Amino acid sequence: MLYYALLFLIVSITAGVLGFGGIAGTAATIAKVLFVIFLVLFLASLFRLRKT
Repeated sequence: MLYYALLFLIVSITAGVLGFGGIAGTAATIAKVLFVIFLVLFLASLFRLRKT
């Protein structure tokens, strides 16, 4: 999932440089959402490992 977040981040940076503002904003939003989901799942797995 982190791979997809980084992929959308690269797409948004590339689209922003080329002048595609709408696509860049959408890709950046997707990258942020995927990163937050990854972070939540990562922290949940860390807490789950500590309990066992």
